[in-house]
Amino acid sequence: MPAPETLVQTTYAELLERCSAADFRLSFPQQGSFVSKLIKDKRYWYFQEPASEGKAQKYVGPETPELLDLIRRHQEMREDEAERRALISTLIRSFGSPRPSPQGGAVVAALATAGVFRLRGVLIGTTAFQTYPPMLAASLPGARFRTEDVDIAQFRSISVAVADETPPMLDVLKQVDPTFSPVPHQVDGRKVTRYQTDRHFRVDFLTPNEGADTSKPQRLPALRTDAEPLRFLDFLIRDPEPAVVLHGAGIAVLVPQPERFALHKLIVSRRRSSGNPKRDKDLRQAETLLDVLVQKRPFELAQVWHEAYDRGRTWRQLLVEGLAVAVIRPRDLLLRTIEQTRSLLPGVNLIFSNPPARYDFDRDVVVFEGQDTLGGRVQCAISREALEDHFDADDLEPKNRVRKFLDHRSEIEALARSKYLSAPVEEPGSVLIRTEDVPLSRAAQSKTRRS
Repeated sequence: MPAPETLVQTTYAELLERCSAADFRLSFPQQGSFVSKLIKDKRYWYFQEPASEGKAQKYVGPETPELLDLIRRHQEMREDEAERRALISTLIRSFGSPRPSPQGGAVVAALATAGVFRLRGVLIGTTAFQTYPPMLAASLPGARFRTEDVDIAQFRSISVAVADETPPMLDVLKQVDPTFSPVPHQVDGRKVTRYQTDRHFRVDFLTPNEGADTSKPQRLPALRTDAEPLRFLDFLIRDPEPAVVLHGAGIAVLVPQPERFALHKLIVSRRRSSGNPKRDKDLRQAETLLDVLVQKRPFELAQVWHEAYDRGRTWRQLLVEGLAVAVIRPRDLLLRTIEQTRSLLPGVNLIFSNPPARYDFDRDVVVFEGQDTLGGRVQCAISREALEDHFDADDLEPKNRVRKFLDHRSEIEALARSKYLSAPVEEPGSVLIRTEDVPLSRAAQSKTRRS
């Protein structure tokens, strides 16, 4: 029996608050003070270490109500590792929330301790995807998949601006596994964007490619490593959300907004070759997230869709092509959320091959089946009222209503096709012809024939 949604959300919210507080306390000792700076009309906070430490400043973050609350509570925070472990145990054992592999969790923990997420590094990829089930209080098929890599992304502009840095990245990773070694970049062998163990566990560093296309690694001074530039990454890691990786006593990290993650996966799935196994994984992750987000975060999902769609022709093409190959349910639910019709999708059509029709007494409709050319069966139906008002089926018995449908099958199928493609989506993978739909669909077909 699924866990109550509110209980999952409450447990996760408490864990997130405790992990953020513990991470904050470990990053900033009790001795010292917090100071702010106004940079380009935005206030940022730094931690001033005591004079005995040379009065060094550590970057804390941009001012938010949550950050100000952490600063106020800094002196009264206490370690609560046992309580956090209990919350994690509840999320994993009682609610089925996924956790990373032991190696992956240890790597993320080391990165967090080094300050990667405090300095606005963002955890992406499958390890980030695993934080979404408890965040959204939902089960996400595929989230238990164990990956052998960890991906970290950061804007280069942020890396330069924070005026703080981690230890050398290779030193951080060697604390987890001494076999970690740098992998020379293929374009410039003097640069390193990937670190790998002797068992092929990888840690990759990425940064958005916001200028002209380039394959040259970019320096991230705050993380003391180079990073692979990638197109479309800026959309993914803009305005990341705090989250918890369910490892140990919990690791406070930053991850992409789940709605950005889903749409980014649609985009990058179209950028991969057809034989690349990551293409199918990208699409499956997008589909499972979209199925949840249309219910949990419809406003946010619609907002980021329009942001991406308005970025230009290439963005629009990749988005709709990715959506066109998704399975019908999440595809149609997203179209309904963004108030678009199925005609947005390239190559979509509704075809019929004369399967048997039947009368559904519970719904009082004649049911017949169609096939979406992008893949999947479509449940079609026409109401008794529509048959009576427009196809001369007054006072007929159910079996005669089916016969009347068969007499007018070609026109009714055309009406179903017209509504399926051009009317607002009502239910995923289905179309119902009501009496008010018939004149509208007939008018639309007439207009199409004249044009």
